[in-house]
Amino acid sequence: MSSLEWAECQLAEIELLMSMFPTQEELEITDQLALAELREYVEGSDTAGSPPPSRPQFLIKQKLDTASMDMRDVILSCAYPSEYPSVLPEITVRCSDLSRAQQTQLHGDLNSYLFENCQGEVCVLSAVDWVKDNLQLFINKSLSAAPTSKKETVSSHSEEVFSRLWIYSHHIYNKTKRKNILEWSKELGLSGFSMPGKPGIVCVEGPQSACEEFWSRVKVLTWKKIMIRHREDIPLDHQGEDSRTVEDIDSLRKFTGFEEAMFDPHGNRGNHMDLGQLYQFLNEKGCCDIFQIYFGIEGR
Repeated sequence: MSSLEWAECQLAEIELLMSMFPTQEELEITDQLALAELREYVEGSDTAGSPPPSRPQFLIKQKLDTASMDMRDVILSCAYPSEYPSVLPEITVRCSDLSRAQQTQLHGDLNSYLFENCQGEVCVLSAVDWVKDNLQLFINKSLSAAPTSKKETVSSHSEEVFSRLWIYSHHIYNKTKRKNILEWSKELGLSGFSMPGKPGIVCVEGPQSACEEFWSRVKVLTWKKIMIRHREDIPLDHQGEDSRTVEDIDSLRKFTGFEEAMFDPHGNRGNHMDLGQLYQFLNEKGCCDIFQIYFGIEGR
């Protein structure tokens, strides 16, 4: 699909959602400027004719029945990568009845469902329906599972899908953020790299739940702009065979460990990297196609 076709699908889905959830209490567009830019691009009123730099983000708010007959507030926080629906949207589900472990597992199961059933199609409504159908199961696990069994459940489930997240930030300068990125990736057993400067790039790969945990920590820091530019989710075939699954995950990694990568810093503040060297680095790792996704041009 072309950039325009991606944008047309995104705008059509948002307009459908706005008709289905017409009030602010049901659907909240958190980035109105991005929606306006998307509409201008699709309708051709943007004279520059280039894709907008960011895509809309929104919250879908639902009140769902539970087994206790109580109504539970559930919020789906949604953000579109530029290439959606060719790649999955970024969806985070928030519900006060879910433990952190069950929330992580829910996100993993939801992404696996969307990957298997909705790849290449708009899927936010499918995600809403899936959450309605499955939320109670995760609430029950949060209430009844002992801490040890919850840990085992999350551990086994986290290895069912291998993920690689390509994160884009307007810039990464702050030393504390750079330290957090390095420490969190190592704590969670993720490989990849981070490139500080302007723009900032982070790639993490490993078990899906660990990638989601990393992203949940990073995105709540203060950023001018940060988003998942592209993601790769690969279901594993050997569920329940722990040693074999770990081998599968390691065989899919394109990076050894996690590092902060610098590519001939230059500029007045030394905050710009040599993108040619970045392309060569990605090419050596078998990821050169990502360069065009980030920058819209082919590297060389």
